[in-house]
Amino acid sequence: MKLASAILALVASASTALAADLPRRVEPMAPAMVAAPAFNWTGLYLGAHVGGTFAADDIFDNNGARLMGGGQIGADFQFAPNWVFGVEANYSFVDSNDGGLNFFGNRNLGSVTGRLGYTWGPALLYAKGGYAWADTRSSFGFGDDGGSGYTIGGGLEYMFAPNWSWKLEYQYYDFGDVAFFPVAPLAPLVAASTFTNAEHTIKLGVNYRFNWATGRY
Repeated sequence: MKLASAILALVASASTALAADLPRRVEPMAPAMVAAPAFNWTGLYLGAHVGGTFAADDIFDNNGARLMGGGQIGADFQFAPNWVFGVEANYSFVDSNDGGLNFFGNRNLGSVTGRLGYTWGPALLYAKGGYAWADTRSSFGFGDDGGSGYTIGGGLEYMFAPNWSWKLEYQYYDFGDVAFFPVAPLAPLVAASTFTNAEHTIKLGVNYRFNWATGRY
């Protein structure tokens, strides 16, 4: 019995020592949470737009609404988690719509503006403003020259795919007051007048963005 007890004690001691030498079981670590990439508006872009323009003073432009289309180029910088600053130049070709009586009207519109926007997810809500110019003409061949002034507006831009976004934008162009003095043959029919040379525009556009950081869409 003493011998058997000694053998059992020896075996137990050896088992304990062997267990102490075995490597411990390591629990698998949970996979690290990887933050989803954020939308990023920083970069250059090039795009096109279509829409309509509406004369602010239709006394001398009874054609009212006209079609327009053109292009834009710009750059944005996202300087805070939800704020974007950018600059943009755009030019729009305006349908002359000479089928009606058009004493004086703007043919084409252009602008260089800054814009400031607030972004959440893929959407960007922004306001814009800056310098504007227009090619102007009259139906009777006089008063043809260019006009310059200012423009203000705003819109919503949405990133629908990597490097692509669409926008819906309102822009107001103001070129100041224009004095109209009819030539002698028209003097009995048309009185000298002053009117506001201004345009309201609505545009739907699409932009292709270069150097856009990887993001969801």
